Amino acid sequence: MRRTVFIVAVVLLAAAFFGGKLISQVLMPKPGEAIAADPEQVRKGDAFLDLLDTARYDDALAMITPEVRKALADGKLQQVWETLPKQIGERQSRSPLRGELVGDKALVVSTLKFPTISLDARIGFTADGLIDSFRLVPAASAPATVEPSSNEAFVEREFSVGTGERTLPGTLTLPKGDGAFPAVVLVHGSGPHDRDESIGPNRPFRDLAHALAKHGIASLRYEKRTKARPEDFSGMDFTVFEETIDDAVEAIAALRGVKEIRADAVYVAGHSLGAWMAPRILQHAQQAAGAILLAAPARPLQEIYLEQIEYLAASDGEIDDADRARIDEAKAKSEEVANMGLDAKAEDNLLGLPARYWIDLNAFDPIATAKSLPHPLLILQGERDYQVTRQGDFVLWQQAFENDERAAMRLYPALNHLFIAGSGPSTGAEYFQPGKVDESVAQDIARWIGQRR
Repeated sequence: MRRTVFIVAVVLLAAAFFGGKLISQVLMPKPGEAIAADPEQVRKGDAFLDLLDTARYDDALAMITPEVRKALADGKLQQVWETLPKQIGERQSRSPLRGELVGDKALVVSTLKFPTISLDARIGFTADGLIDSFRLVPAASAPATVEPSSNEAFVEREFSVGTGERTLPGTLTLPKGDGAFPAVVLVHGSGPHDRDESIGPNRPFRDLAHALAKHGIASLRYEKRTKARPEDFSGMDFTVFEETIDDAVEAIAALRGVKEIRADAVYVAGHSLGAWMAPRILQHAQQAAGAILLAAPARPLQEIYLEQIEYLAASDGEIDDADRARIDEAKAKSEEVANMGLDAKAEDNLLGLPARYWIDLNAFDPIATAKSLPHPLLILQGERDYQVTRQGDFVLWQQAFENDERAAMRLYPALNHLFIAGSGPSTGAEYFQPGKVDESVAQDIARWIGQRR
């Protein structure tokens, strides 16, 4: 099956090259430092990319070290290279190769520009001139300048989360009119998201912020740490606290101190990973008024990951040998997670995540944690969501809270994981079709918050 894997709303375009070992590097690619490129490496790098562009994959494999060649053999190199334009549109340009130092490795790098995303093709060489690394990562770029906007319904201004060099830039959206306003802190899904939780041409958090403002609800959205400060994860020894929870707790505290905001009416609004972690965020931000869970997982991450791989493998009507091998590898890695010790190396783990990350998640039960707290919950789910599913996750939340007046739930038949409407089975390619978060989602959130004033 010629597809890449989409996991928890993040496009893991390089995952097919080396399986889970590269996923952490795709999520948090190390920044490169500009250096002078070796002319011979530039020549060979251009020749390698030319071979890929002309579908001469066997010749391209001949330029690679035996160890890496084995990982890219059996059609894997062709699979990923030919999948890219199918998933994200025909490539628009390929930049000249330049030199970069990534960690202690000198590379030649070309930026591949596609309609909805740019990728850096990073090529490394051995001393004798063979390619010993080839990776596709989100293209390096300077932090985007986000201009606050306003209209008849709202006004926006810059807002920082944290202090000192660890500060995360954000945007505070305030309804027009007299405050103080109830508010939500928007907490991202997995991956290095910007403040809008941008995926392709879609901006789910911006859509929600602007729509909620029309209903008198303020919001704070901010750059995720893995996006704004990937260097904070260079040691590859972290948990979801450093990735998500700590910053969300700090954002809630900061928002409660804004004069236009009602301090007793600040809610967590988490999407995907952010929804999964919302009960833990409430544990550490007890003064939050409650939580809105958008596409909230109820099961272990490894189980959801494996289910996604199986779903995508079968989505074209057949599961070939390469699909079966990928599924079998994912099953084996998933089973290892349950008994993982601290000595397990991140590069060998499922998704390339540190052992401490998995051990922490193994001890976490989102439903039990939510039930132990007094906070009200609004749980929202798109029925077309294949990443966090109605059958696998939403039903568990329903069963747990069916007789609990603290929880309200809503299922949207036409909406996908981004809460954008569509039809037919959803796949990751749908995320690259422009759309907007359905207006009914903001309406339901505003109505639920309004009932708590």
